[in-house]
Amino acid sequence: MTNSNKKVRTLNSCSSTSNVEHRTSNSSSPTSNLPLRALVTGGAGFIGSNIVRRLLEQGSQPVVLDDLSSGYKENLLPEAKFVKGDVRDRETTEKAMAGCGVVFHLAASVGNKRSIDDPLTDAGINVLGTLNVLEAARQHGVMRIVFSSSAGIFGELKTLPIAEDHPQDPDSPYGASKLAAEKMCLVYNKLYGMRNVCLRYFNVYGLNQRYDAYGNVIPIFANRILKDESLTIYGDGGQTRDFVNVADVAAANIAAAFSPAARGVFNIGSGTRVTINELARLIQEAAGMEVGKEFAPPRPGDVRDSLADIRAAQKAFAFAPQTDLKDGLVEYMEWIKQDPLSGSMFEVRGSRLKKR
Repeated sequence: MTNSNKKVRTLNSCSSTSNVEHRTSNSSSPTSNLPLRALVTGGAGFIGSNIVRRLLEQGSQPVVLDDLSSGYKENLLPEAKFVKGDVRDRETTEKAMAGCGVVFHLAASVGNKRSIDDPLTDAGINVLGTLNVLEAARQHGVMRIVFSSSAGIFGELKTLPIAEDHPQDPDSPYGASKLAAEKMCLVYNKLYGMRNVCLRYFNVYGLNQRYDAYGNVIPIFANRILKDESLTIYGDGGQTRDFVNVADVAAANIAAAFSPAARGVFNIGSGTRVTINELARLIQEAAGMEVGKEFAPPRPGDVRDSLADIRAAQKAFAFAPQTDLKDGLVEYMEWIKQDPLSGSMFEVRGSRLKKR
C-alpha cells in the first residue's frame, strides 16, 4: 500500500449528500479512451455510485440502471441518466444498454447470510440478471463488461495471500452465484469475442456505504457505535480481513474497463489484512468514542482469513491502492455522521454520540 497522506480533492462537478469530500484514487487509467456513454447497473448503490461519480469527473455520460431495492435515490447524481428497473427484466435492461460503449455490472444480491436465507432471490439476480446484461450487451454490440465479483467465490482459504488461481469452493449461495456469473462472462468472451473482465472484490468500505444488517462489518460497527451500543464479534475476533477503500475500487473499475491488457479475472483488495479485534479498535478510535465488545459463535459461511494477492491487477492495469485503513475509517466516520440517512438521528454531546 502506498503512502496514506494523499490529498483529498472535491469533485466540483458532482453534488454530495454531505460536505465530506469525495476522493479520486491516483490509480492509473487510460481516460482518453472513455466512451461517451457507459451503463452502470446498480449505480445507485454503494460501489456503483462511486463509479458513476468518477465517470462524470472524467467526462463520460453514465446511465444508471437500478431498481432502488438496496440502492438509494440520494446517491443518484443529476448529471447521470437514471433508468429505474431490475436487471432481471430483459426489456428494461436492453433499453438502458442502448448507445452505451461499456458496462459496469454491479447490480446484485449481496452477502453470505442474505443468500443463505434466500438463495432463490440470490441466484435470480446474480445469475439470471447477469445473463440478461450479457445478452443485452451482445445484442447492442457492447464488447466489454466489467463484472463486480467477490472473494466469496473462494470459500475457506487454503493459502495466503489469495491469488486468482486459488481453489474456488464457495461456502454460500452468494459465492456460488458470483462464481457462476463469472464463468458466464468468460464464456461470452470465448463464444462471442467479448472482452469481459471480472473483478473479485475483497472487503470494500467507504463513502456511500450505509448500514445493512446483512452487509459489511464496518457500517455495522459504525451503526452500533453511533447508537452507543456494544460491538458484536462473531468468533474470537482473531479472524482477518482485507479491507479496500471504495475510491480504490472505483479506480480499478475504470482502469480495467479501458486497459487492453485487462482480460479475465483479477483480485481487488488492499494487499493487507487486519484482525476484527484490531478493526474494532481502529473504528472506535476513528469515531472518537469507546463502546464494549461482545463475542458470539462464528456464523455459517464466514471464512477465517482473507488476504488478496493483487499483483495481477497491478501488472494488467496499474492497480495501486492509495488509502490506508486508518485514514479511510476516519473519513468514513466523518461522512456517516453527516449523511442524512445515517447520521442525522445522532448528535454529539460531550465526548459521546447520543440519539436525538
